[in-house]
Amino acid sequence: MGTPVKSLRATAAPLRRSDVDTDQIIPAEFCKRLGRTGYEDTLFFRWRDEPWYPLGKPPYADAGVLLAGPRFGVGSSREHAVWALRDFGFRAVIASSFGDIFRSNATKNGLLTAQADEDFVRALQDLAEHAPDTVVTVDLEATEIRAGDLRGGFRIGAYARWQLLNGFDDIDLVLSHEREIEAHERRRTPVLPSLGDEASW
Repeated sequence: MGTPVKSLRATAAPLRRSDVDTDQIIPAEFCKRLGRTGYEDTLFFRWRDEPWYPLGKPPYADAGVLLAGPRFGVGSSREHAVWALRDFGFRAVIASSFGDIFRSNATKNGLLTAQADEDFVRALQDLAEHAPDTVVTVDLEATEIRAGDLRGGFRIGAYARWQLLNGFDDIDLVLSHEREIEAHERRRTPVLPSLGDEASW
């Protein structure tokens, strides 16, 4: 079981780029690694020497919220993109729109994707650039973002919100029905294959 997400408070880093795809988030050559951790050195790997790249440098070295451009996380279904963001230290991404598969993968891995109006996201990015020590609060219970004098709502699917609030991934959800599954196995017709009957496979 993951850590329930109720409200996040952290400084934020602005990334003013649209249509950031998963290959830009983490290049394909790093997706051959085994395991779900250890990807912090791969995040936006091809951009790290660019003068405009803000992440990992003062004053954004410890940012926990990413303020992204529209259509963030489009492209392939690689889950590594979410792992790299989390390993780097991000716990929430705020953008006006997301790639559908990326957003689903984020929820499964405890990364909050807050979809806010584009003008509001730009205002947050402006604030992060001019006052980078400003703490941004992403309140999942109230579905509200607060930073300095800025306050605005965000959208997230009801099921994704429920998963994050409870810290559930897909395996946790299955295990939460363990008693019902066991009862079903006891009631089922004996001639049908059983989950515990290796010979039936």
